[in-house]
Amino acid sequence: MMADFSGLRTKMVDGQVRTTDVTSLPLLDALLSVPREEFVPAARKSLAYIDEDLEIAPGRYLMEPSPFARIVQLADIQPGDFVLDVGAGTGYSAAVLSKLAGSVVALEQDPTLAAKAQSVLASLGYDTVAVVEGPLSAGYPAQAPYDVILLEGAVESIPQALFDQLKDGGRLLAVEGHGNSADVRVYVKQGSSVSARRAFNAAVKPLPGFNIVPTFEF
Repeated sequence: MMADFSGLRTKMVDGQVRTTDVTSLPLLDALLSVPREEFVPAARKSLAYIDEDLEIAPGRYLMEPSPFARIVQLADIQPGDFVLDVGAGTGYSAAVLSKLAGSVVALEQDPTLAAKAQSVLASLGYDTVAVVEGPLSAGYPAQAPYDVILLEGAVESIPQALFDQLKDGGRLLAVEGHGNSADVRVYVKQGSSVSARRAFNAAVKPLPGFNIVPTFEF
């Protein structure tokens, strides 16, 4: 028997997203229209709408719907914005962002995930998303600057390279820290300086490549 994915999508939005103060109508519409089940491995389709991080490849996850939606709402994406989605995985996040932004660059370093994202996004007609491959921590300077940069997982630190790729007035959103002690932070670039504010606590799975390298002191 086929799962009723449309019904599960509505339940996700009503039960997991609206209940956590996500009120942006364009964002709620995007979450209701993007078929999350198409972006998860075939064997896990029935789990596509559960309220936890969902493994899409070894060590890589689709972020839980509620924190993802809250982060996107905080980004305040406008219809003309140019967005960099760092750690795009199979492309689900980029599909949602493309409903809000002018265009999206979906950056992924795992070639298998990037190929999957490319194929699913193309088959579903998300033609304002460009999937690119490269190390996540380097961002994608070739298309910079961006109005918004989102990191699709928790990180220990944010490389300067990503801040350098923001437009003046641009926003970068990331979950910083480990497990339950991690915080969502909103960075705003003004001229050459960047200000930060803590938004809320969120436990999400880490993105690879953002560990702080220990320095040795003599």
